[in-house]
Amino acid sequence: MPTDPVGRFLAALDPDHREAIGAKPREEQERLAAAWERELETDTELDTLDELSPPAAEAEAARRVLDEGTG
Repeated sequence: MPTDPVGRFLAALDPDHREAIGAKPREEQERLAAAWERELETDTELDTLDELSPPAAEAEAARRVLDEGTG
């Protein structure tokens, strides 16, 4: 299991997004990972999901970050 924020963020993504984000510059990966960590810390809905399934909460936060970046 990766311990750095970018590695954890990439691990939370589905395979297609993981490949696409993995191809981006490191600075962009770090920006997205920071947004992902903020989403996990601040969203109360994810707190509840995190108690039930941390991987599901991480995947949902990753999806939200990508939706914000492209929406």
